[in-house]
Amino acid sequence: MKENKIDFYSKTTLKSYNLDESIRYQLSMLDSLDVFTRKHSENVANITCRLCERLKLGKNFTVYCTTCAFLHDVGKLFIPPSILQKQGPLTDEEYEVMKTHTTLGYNMCMEDVKLRPYANGALYHHEALNGSGYPNHVTKKDIPIEGQIIRVADEFDAIVSKRQYKSHIGITDTLKLLIKEAQPIPKSIALKSIESNTKLGKLNPKVVRALFKVVIEDTEYEISCIMDYMKYINEQIKRLQVISNYNFKMQKSKKEKKKEYYKACMEAMFEGGESLKNFNYILEEYLAVYLKKKETVNSLFNEIKQIKKLRV
Repeated sequence: MKENKIDFYSKTTLKSYNLDESIRYQLSMLDSLDVFTRKHSENVANITCRLCERLKLGKNFTVYCTTCAFLHDVGKLFIPPSILQKQGPLTDEEYEVMKTHTTLGYNMCMEDVKLRPYANGALYHHEALNGSGYPNHVTKKDIPIEGQIIRVADEFDAIVSKRQYKSHIGITDTLKLLIKEAQPIPKSIALKSIESNTKLGKLNPKVVRALFKVVIEDTEYEISCIMDYMKYINEQIKRLQVISNYNFKMQKSKKEKKKEYYKACMEAMFEGGESLKNFNYILEEYLAVYLKKKETVNSLFNEIKQIKKLRV
């Protein structure tokens, strides 16, 4: 029997009102976070949910892992706003303070019986498979799968989002960075040391491959939405072009009766706010928007081609 997909995921955002009543308490913790951190937490949960589905981890685990992802940054409640909301890079000292949000979030969850089951998300989302992460520098065998999944989702959203302390880069660049961390150390370096041949990267390659599929799927959905909108715009352009043609005939006509006829035809085709004075301007706007959307669609198709070339 085909397993039903988690129905609380939407293409735009995860909505807490779609979640089971027992989970709403956990998610209410996000209300205390600053707007940016709350949005980031929702994005990470969103991606985590999709990754779990792609990895076929089952509905119960997906709900559990997604809730862990919602709460992964809850420890930032205790980070000073001057650090959390700082514009620009953090100093070494500030970064050390920022890193404590993992243990602070874990301790907060462990002290609350309703949050305790989801403490792993807070503790492990910055650990790396090769032991280079924090707070405990544990390696792959000691990092639960939920921590490995949330780490990929967290890094992806951190890079593609406009963070206070990160500049915006494209999806493909993000995936390339993730690939670099998902793979073992490059062979050119590994040859210098036998030990390096067995050293793993920071991220789980299987999870990163699932992320590729999620990003491609969402990009295709975005293309579909834009093309639906383009279809609507094209219909408006055609309608206004007919009006423009009537206007041309009206201007050329020498008989008053003909002029009135074409004017009546134009007015019958006008939609909200359109008039004889502004329809040409509106037509030009629609044409400009259509061309812009077409460029966006072409760019997104190209993005998918680049993503499909990436390998881990």
